[in-house]
Amino acid sequence: MSTSEKDIYWMQRALELARRGIGVASPNPAVGCVILDRAGQVVGEGWHEYDLLDHAEIVALNEAKQHAGDHLKGGTAYVTLEPCNHTGRTGPCTQALIAAGLARVVAATGDPNPTVTGHGMEALRAAGLQTENGFCEAEARRINEGFARWIQHKRPFVLMKVAMTLDGRIAPPPGHHTAREPYWITSEAARAAVQPLRWQADAALTGVDTVLADDPMLTDRSGLRRRRPLLRVVLDSALRMPLDCKMVHGVQNDVVVFTVSKDEARINELRTRGVRVEVLSAEAGRVPLGKLLDKLGEEGILTLLTETGTRLNTALLASGMVDRIHLFVAPQIMGSDAVPAFKGMPGAIRMAEVEVERYGNDLGLCSLLRDPWASS
Repeated sequence: MSTSEKDIYWMQRALELARRGIGVASPNPAVGCVILDRAGQVVGEGWHEYDLLDHAEIVALNEAKQHAGDHLKGGTAYVTLEPCNHTGRTGPCTQALIAAGLARVVAATGDPNPTVTGHGMEALRAAGLQTENGFCEAEARRINEGFARWIQHKRPFVLMKVAMTLDGRIAPPPGHHTAREPYWITSEAARAAVQPLRWQADAALTGVDTVLADDPMLTDRSGLRRRRPLLRVVLDSALRMPLDCKMVHGVQNDVVVFTVSKDEARINELRTRGVRVEVLSAEAGRVPLGKLLDKLGEEGILTLLTETGTRLNTALLASGMVDRIHLFVAPQIMGSDAVPAFKGMPGAIRMAEVEVERYGNDLGLCSLLRDPWASS
């Protein structure tokens, strides 16, 4: 293989390692690292887990030092995100790479943190190491879309999920659906594909109308590791959330209701059952979406998955707050009397570079609506 082919090969391995950090790295980025000795043999691998402190580079270096000894000098490190050059919970990874005697560091992408971006690679070059970046950049950025949005804007990356029919309907006409029972639009295969989306998210958002209609649990049932429970967020301006709904019944310090109501009796009823209630100042009589995102950002929520109804779907899209949209489309036609996924949009939302997947007879359409890595 050519040098560039080898770089791509090893960076793909580093990306595999980075994905092991999904669910356990937040609020830090998910990062993977592979270290080769000067003979080109793998001597160390690692990925970052927030609770274990060490960054991926340090985990890989510790393993490499045990296996390679002096052969580590002159080696190469492949890392999916630019090594840090500052002291936070741990020391700078750049200094550890330099001290190990490596000759070359290849990074998939730069650090989106505006206060540190580029400084890591600069420090390595100043110490005489050869540096390169850009290999598998798109894949590396996809893994850390949530971190990129949050670290630059202190708001979560918003991933909108909608299950709908071919004619854009999310529920049957009024009177054709039993209240507080789920009505499945898509197949079991498509519904199973939602669980990895919840696993990758720090929080899932729904509205009280959806709670009243479907009584969802909104839990992560992927079975995959995560360091903190999925935060279940409900927008409920008038505090209509039933006290006997599934979310209240199964609360484990993981449900928060955002409201503009000041009904102290109702607030206390929810709080005594373990539900956190956050009261925000109303905008047009409703919970302000921007302030909601600000609050979740303050709590270190990197990615917010939205599973909402017509009004919130429309409001989020119309306000330009959605970063990525994932549509699950079932081969059904319900007609104009059924509940629409969106209503009253001020203009068209165009999906570019659409990813298409099949789940049995259902289709998945996924597209980035705005780049979370952009600084503005």
